[in-house]
Amino acid sequence: MHLSSRLPRNRPGSRSALLLVLLLGALALPTSSALAATPKPGVNTAGSSNLTYSSAILYGNVNPNGVVTSYDFQYGTTRAYGTQSPQAPAGNGTISIKLSQTVSGLQPATTYHYRIVATSSAGTTDGQDRTFTTPSVPLSVQIAGAPNPVSFGNPFLVEGHLSGTGAANHEVALQSNPYPYLAGFKDVGNPEVTTSTGGFSFPYLGLLENAQLRVVTVGKPEVVSPVVIESVAVRASFHVRRARRRGYVYLYGTVAPAEVGALVGFQLLQPGRSLNEGGTVVKAGTSGVSVFGRVVRTPRPGLYRALIKINDGAHVSAYSDPILIR
Repeated sequence: MHLSSRLPRNRPGSRSALLLVLLLGALALPTSSALAATPKPGVNTAGSSNLTYSSAILYGNVNPNGVVTSYDFQYGTTRAYGTQSPQAPAGNGTISIKLSQTVSGLQPATTYHYRIVATSSAGTTDGQDRTFTTPSVPLSVQIAGAPNPVSFGNPFLVEGHLSGTGAANHEVALQSNPYPYLAGFKDVGNPEVTTSTGGFSFPYLGLLENAQLRVVTVGKPEVVSPVVIESVAVRASFHVRRARRRGYVYLYGTVAPAEVGALVGFQLLQPGRSLNEGGTVVKAGTSGVSVFGRVVRTPRPGLYRALIKINDGAHVSAYSDPILIR
């Protein structure tokens, strides 16, 4: 049937209107076809590498299909992801290219889901879901003696911290190797259990000589702290009394344990420095305590202390408490 036979004869403008409609429809067809011919980006979620307990590098492939495209990685502990990397350009090429992003702030010993997502003016394409698992943080332990040195006969603490995955509520044991460090390490007391943050504290009573200390984990994995030397300082008392000779005083004291032959120095304490005011030598006293004493001309008024110098390897030097000489 011819188009002209369908037009009403009493409406001469109808033919022109219909031609206009057909023309507009013809012009619109190429635009619709062009849009339909522009594909969305092609994507493929690839593997991961450089896994640490807090970061990873994620890989994926994107084909922009000739349209300017950007991409990012979505990741999280479930398929809902929840976190994404910053968007980055993928270009406008027509071949698949390998892309990567480093993600950080991860939790150790945790499985993560991830996928690559590409976006262009033609639309967004989600890559397939993949997973990776971050490694555990290796256990490590650090310790310190408090105080160090410790005065002979006084108690002290071996404090420390176990770090890493599984550090909380983990058994640890204290070991000691006393001077001259030939007997080897042996357990001291009972194991302790770390706190919820990995902390621990061992009380130590009766350390008589310098000792190497370390803390080890109980069970697997076996982790050993660096060795710390806890020094034992001799304990010195220091006193003064008038001497029989006019204008002189007697400076005297004790040293424990017995350190016969050790040098003793008397020092006047002044702000920012100390002045040596003579000295003497430690002499035998009892089996556990040695003595020292010297008559000296009455020194200038001030605070004085005695320094006991030790060089035997089993103990370290120490100062007495200060005394006031008027």
